[in-house]
Order: sequence, then structure tokens, then C-alpha cells
Amino acid sequence: CPQKHSSGELLWEEGGHCTEQGEPDLEKGLEMRKWVLSGILASEETYLSHLEALLLPMKPLKAAATTSQPVLTSQQIETIFFKVPELYEIHKEFYDGLLPRVQQWSHQQRVGDLFQKLASQLGVYRAFVDNYEVAMETAEKCCQANAQFAEISENLKARSTKESKDQTMKNSLEMLPVTVVCLCSCWQDLLKHTPVSHPDHPLLQDALRISQNFLSSINEEITPRRQSMTVKKGEHRQLLKDSFMVELVEGARKLRHVFLFTDLFLCAKLKKQIGGKSQQYDCKWYIPLTDLSFQMVDESEAVPNIPLVPDEELDAMKIKISQIKNDIQREKRANKGSKVIERLKKKLSEQESLLLLMSPNMAFRVHNRNGKSYTFLISSDYERAEWRENIREQQKKCDFSLTSVELQMLTNSCVKLQTVHNIPLTINKEDDESPGLYGFLNVIVHSATGFKQSSNLYCTLEVDSFGYFVNKAKTRVYRDTTEPNWNEEFEIELEGSQTLRILCYEKCYNKTKLTKEDGESTDRIMGKGQIQLDPQALQDKDWQRTVISMNGVEVKLSVKFTSREFSLKRMPSRKQTGVFGVKIAIVTKRERSKVPYIVRQCVEEIERRGMEEVGIYRVSGVATDIQALKAAFDVNNKDVSVMMSEMDVNAIAGTLKLYFRELPEPLFTDELYPNFAEGIALSDPVAKESCMLNLLLSLPEPNLVTFLFLLDHLKRVAERESVNKMSLHNLATVFGPTLLRPSEKDSKIPANPTRPITMTDSWSLEVMSQVQVLLYFLQLETIPTPDSKRQSILFSTEV
Repeated sequence: CPQKHSSGELLWEEGGHCTEQGEPDLEKGLEMRKWVLSGILASEETYLSHLEALLLPMKPLKAAATTSQPVLTSQQIETIFFKVPELYEIHKEFYDGLLPRVQQWSHQQRVGDLFQKLASQLGVYRAFVDNYEVAMETAEKCCQANAQFAEISENLKARSTKESKDQTMKNSLEMLPVTVVCLCSCWQDLLKHTPVSHPDHPLLQDALRISQNFLSSINEEITPRRQSMTVKKGEHRQLLKDSFMVELVEGARKLRHVFLFTDLFLCAKLKKQIGGKSQQYDCKWYIPLTDLSFQMVDESEAVPNIPLVPDEELDAMKIKISQIKNDIQREKRANKGSKVIERLKKKLSEQESLLLLMSPNMAFRVHNRNGKSYTFLISSDYERAEWRENIREQQKKCDFSLTSVELQMLTNSCVKLQTVHNIPLTINKEDDESPGLYGFLNVIVHSATGFKQSSNLYCTLEVDSFGYFVNKAKTRVYRDTTEPNWNEEFEIELEGSQTLRILCYEKCYNKTKLTKEDGESTDRIMGKGQIQLDPQALQDKDWQRTVISMNGVEVKLSVKFTSREFSLKRMPSRKQTGVFGVKIAIVTKRERSKVPYIVRQCVEEIERRGMEEVGIYRVSGVATDIQALKAAFDVNNKDVSVMMSEMDVNAIAGTLKLYFRELPEPLFTDELYPNFAEGIALSDPVAKESCMLNLLLSLPEPNLVTFLFLLDHLKRVAERESVNKMSLHNLATVFGPTLLRPSEKDSKIPANPTRPITMTDSWSLEVMSQVQVLLYFLQLETIPTPDSKRQSILFSTEV
């Protein structure tokens, strides 16, 4: 309602009512009644002045309609000013009745009869709302066709209102539908501060009941008008896209709900709900699309520093989420009280919200022509490209006008208009919804067609995990072509994933020609698309071919899913002549080495040219290259070093991981694995160190020496973290399960036939424990060795 204090709070809220602390005392409640009524009077005064301003030109226009030179026809006048005189009479009678009662105020003063009468006359609004759209369109057409009427409608003067200089017929008409909504919310406040014993209470209750019934009956009709409130050229403002995003505000991460309308970009915040009130939004800022740009950032210009959250913290949140989900499942099975489950769900919601707030770190900046810039953090290039495309497309055809009243109405209407109702938390899913896939997805990126001109092309693959998207793989760059044939296979680990995304880029080698947009990579997105990972369709163990269409470009893919139970089973090799799937003791004995040849060769090659590779060990290598290297090592091919020197370094990293993954028994052995899992859970640091080191030194010699050799290498990789983005924690995440996962899993394939390829989060907890064990050793400053010759052993290449 228009009666606002300079702080922006509703005036009567200064009276100190304390809805959050409980019922105000009787005296304060009665005092608040006066404050609320003062506010209603002020609103009515503003409202009447708008109605008067509309009625002022109506009489001369009507008189002119019967002359030989009418400005408007009688029919047009009737349509534009439909029910305005009646509304004026109703509100004038209400105002004239209320004013003297408020002026002669006492706590016993009654006003309920006035509100009851006003409520009974709300039917006039029904007729007004039914005619509203036609009235607005007629006024718009008459303005365009008749200069005299255009001037009249642009120069309305409202009595004693501050905004009269900006008042037009358009915004006076637009105020009318929203006023009834404002009124009803004021009546709620009045009832709230009227004691039950007061004679007004039953009358106000009745008035509020009538008004709320009336509101719910016209809400559906008002919504499109609230949504549109005609833009210039008679077009309607519509919502095109909305989404939750993280905004960076003075270095702090804030959750926002962002709305893209046909002519503006609106950033809103969901207000805290107090005592059963329905959801409401608060507008933080908006930019007309005509003023919005993604302008190039000069390298010298200060780009806001993005506060990054360490991976360890993000993983700790994931562990907590997995633990709480486990607890919820346990409580459900035990049929415990719903209170316990509700409490756990609340904790889960808090943790998941925190993870979504803290995880994105890719900047998406929007600039207003007036010089103000805003930064959002998102997790994927896909979303950033999607928002930009939608905004740029709409900018070609949009026009803009927005009054302060319209902005308030628009923000209020966001609750009804939103298409994204919940932050993407698993807590919001129904129990029967798919929890997503856990396991490995093999993807072959075959080829692409539909490019207009020859260029250097590559693709990246993303999957969702814990509510946000993560980049998992990248093809090689196919040079100077319109029809790239990558034919590259990748193995992607899924953690409750439901969607696979593919982005196609043009690689730009000549960096001097391009200015960086917002300091990003200069490679241009040529297309993007996604497929849903349907558990039922993927149960089939065979490859499934699919084509993804994106902006005229088509990319051919094949996908195959293997659930965790199968993909992580350690399978001993049938032939003991090779190295994959053969016990490490047999291989080292056969080679007469302390550390297997394959491990030394791969480490050497990665230290030669992979230490500064972004995402080394995390980015998936091409599966066909990995299989070729595996075959070469298995036949003990002496040409393997030549072969490696020509291969993508990610394939070499993938081969090393595959070797450890396929060991018939983990490097940390099946026997000692439970002890490591218990040792890492000890809370006393001295006891933990003693236990963990004793366990480590109990490993068989080939296992221990190979592990220490790998450990030194991984520490050296992490020393280049500033370049390769691989922290000790990242490396532990990649290698923990590979080195520790026992060969025999206790959990068998789930018996439930409808969910044969999903697993509960108890799996995640076990994986997290394996990561923590490896991280512990990576973070230890020194590890005492059982053999004083350790250094010479580690770096010896004799076989």
C-alpha cells in the first residue's frame, strides 16, 4: 500500500507490534489498531485522488461525444471508464465514514460496520476486473489514434499526491486492481490487532472472509494482468525463465531467485515467512533488457575476487548429507516417530542449501548501462550460455516501461509466476522419484555435423552431482573441419546423477584477436544439449546410440551404464602373464623390481609433461587410448614408452588409475582395510597417528613401497595446485577408492527389481572414508620407513 515510511517499512509497523514474539499485550494491540487505520486512511486518500483524476476528463469527453467533433465515441468512453464512478462513490463513502472516527479515537471506537459494508460492495471490482484488459487496450489504441486524447491521458493531475507530476491515465487505471489486494492485507493487520472481545472482531472477521473469497475468485483473472500490466505497443510482460542463483554481494554469497521477463531482468530474494503468511519476494534490483549487457572486461579492470570454498569443506558437507540421508532411511525402516524424521529432514535441507550456496565458482556478470555491475556464481558454462542466449534473443524485440507501482505488483506476482518453486535439493523430491544413478557411465562422442564453417572444435561433458553440474571430460580439438570425427570414449563416475550435458566449443588459438568476455576463456560455445539418464532405459548392458540436436548442430553419442556393484568389482585376470588384474607381489617378483614397471613409467611421463595439466587425474582420458596402453603393458611391449610420448597425458593418468583399480586385491589389502577405516575414525590425534602408521608399515613390502612411491608423486602434483587445480584433497578423492576399495563387497545387488541400478548413500559414506584415509597420509609431513634405503628404492628404475 502506498503509505510508506522513508525506511520503506509500512508506516503502521513502527507501532511496535511483535508478531514474532507472540501476541502483543492488549493495550499495545489497541494502540496498533489506530496505526493500522491511519495507514488505511492514507491509502484511501491516494486511491481516491487517482479515481478523481480519472473522472476529471471523463465529463468533458462525454459532453464532446455528442458534438460533431468527438474526441472519443460514447462506447470508447464507457469501455475505458467502466465502473470508475461507482468505485469512486464506494470508496468516498468509506473514507468519509472512517475519517471522523479515527479523528475522535478511543479504544472503544467501532469501525467494523464500515469494513463489512465495503466488503459487500466488492462485486463492483469483479465487473471492473472482467473489463480491465479491454479498457487498457482501448485506452492504448485511442492514444495512438488521437493526439488530443493522448495528451489528456498523459497529463492527468491527481489532487495532493506527490507523484502527480508522473501520473498518466495508464498508471491510474493500473492502480485499481492492485488496490483491492492491498486493502485486504491491511484488513488482516486490523483484525490481528483487534481483541477477540471487541465488538468489531466478528464484523472484521466477516469482512475479511468475504474479501478473501472474492480475491481467490479473481486471482486467476488478475494474474495475467499482474504479469503483464501492458508494456508499450500493447504487448504483455511475460515470464520467460526463472531460476535460483548465487549472487556475490560485497564478497558474500547470497541465494537469489532471478526472473527474466520479456523486457527486464529481475533479481529477487524470498522473504522470511512469518506465522503462516504465504511466500513473498523482495526486489533487490532489476535491469531493463534495453540497458543490459555482458560487456567486455578490460584486463586492467578489477574483477570481483570470488571467495572459493576449499574442496575439503565441500566434501565435509557431502559426508554430512550422506550421513543424514542414511539416518532418515534407518528411521523410516524402524518406523520411528515422524518428529525424528522431520528434524533430520530439516538438517538435510540446511546442509544441501549450504552446499548449493558454497559450491558454484564460475562468474556470470550482468552490467547495467548506468555503470552498475552484478555478479552471480554458477557451476556450469551451460547455464551461463543459456541465460545469455535467452537475454540476447529477447533484447532484439523488447521495449521497456515500468512504474514503481508496476514494479511492486510485478514482484508480488513472482510467487504465482515462478516456474522453479524449490531450490534443487533432494529433500524436495518425492520418495518415489529416482534418486539418480550411482556407478559409471561410458560415453563415446562419435561425431558432429551442421557447422556452417570450418573451425577447430571440441566437446565437454557434464553430469549433475549433489544438485549442481560438474565438468567431467573433454574431447581433443579436431582441427579445421565442419564435420569433426572424435570417436573418443570416456568413463564418467556418477553420484546420484540424472542428466548428461554436452557442450560444443570452437577453440580459439589466436588470443590477440579476442577480448575476453568477463575474463573467461576465449573459446566460443557453438552449441549445447542434454539427455536425461533414465534408469529403466539404461538397465540394458548394451551401448545405446543417441543424437543430441543443438542450434542446428547434431552430435552423435553412445552411452552405456554400469552400476557400482559391477563396475567396482575387482576382477582377477585369467591370464597371469600380464600386469592388469595380477597381484602386485607376482608382478614385482617377475620384474625383479620394488615398484611395478607400469607405475614407474606412467609417473615418469606425467612428471615430464603432465604436472601443469589442469585436472590431471580428475579429467577422464580417452578410453580407447587407455585400452591400447593397457594392452601394450600387458604384453610387456618395450615400445610402450614411444607410444606414451605421443599420447594425451590424461590417457596415461587414466591407465595408472585403471591399474590400481583392477588389482585383484587393493593396495591397502582386504585384510587391513577394516582397520584403516576404524583408525581414521579415531578422534585422538596421537592415537590416530600411531594406529595409521603401524597399519601402513604392516603392509606387504611391494604394496608399501609402491604406495610410498605414488605418495611422493601425488605430493609433487599438489605442489603445482595453483596451475593444475589439483589439491591433496582432489587427489585423495580420485585415488582413495582406487587404492582402498576391498575386493569383496558385503552389499549384494539390491533385491528390489524396480531399482536394480541405484544404491543408497551408505556407499558415499564408505567412499568418503577411503578418501579420508589417503588424505591422512598425503597430509603427513614425514612417514618413517622400515627400510633406510627407501630413497634409493623409490627412485630406482632397475628391473
